[in-house]
Amino acid sequence: MKDQKVAIVKYNAGNIQSVIYALERLGISPILTDKEEELKSADKVIFPGVGEASSAMKYINDHGLGEILPNLTQPFLGICIGQQLMCSHSEEGNATCLNIFPLEVKKFDNHDEKGTHFKVPHMGWNKIRNLKGPLFEGIEEEHAYVYYVHSFYCEYNEDYTIATTEYANAYSGGLHKDNFFAVQFHPEKSGKIGEQVLRNFL
Repeated sequence: MKDQKVAIVKYNAGNIQSVIYALERLGISPILTDKEEELKSADKVIFPGVGEASSAMKYINDHGLGEILPNLTQPFLGICIGQQLMCSHSEEGNATCLNIFPLEVKKFDNHDEKGTHFKVPHMGWNKIRNLKGPLFEGIEEEHAYVYYVHSFYCEYNEDYTIATTEYANAYSGGLHKDNFFAVQFHPEKSGKIGEQVLRNFL
């Protein structure tokens, strides 16, 4: 695992450093890059971040990443807004995204269908359920609490959702299609569960 070349996508987003630190704790020294050759030659690619969808997509498109990222063939992991930008469209800034997952990203309503009030953004620990696939191998669902900070969410979909979270409504806590994986939570801030998710990806 430690000999892998791991690339982190450089784009207009914050919180990248905490992902770098999390990988370094696992013995990985990642590179931060927006260069096509470095992304294509990496063993694994991670697409993390905190930010606003439309400004992030502007950077991505201005630097040619909108063509590069959906066509990468190695294992690829989106985190938080990284997951959202892998969908087709986000209500945040009415952004057209990468369309890896043909899903909509929607803003939380601060009331559910019963009229219960929910704070937005969704911030703090929550549970992931209905875990599927290799990203969650070795994780016991009853203990699977992870850390979230977000106001927008990826809609639930039977074909691609590999983890479900509930906050105001059920949504995709994790997605998978071909070589592309994504999680809405922050594994780098989610203790042993998050560390296991990163280990499984690596």
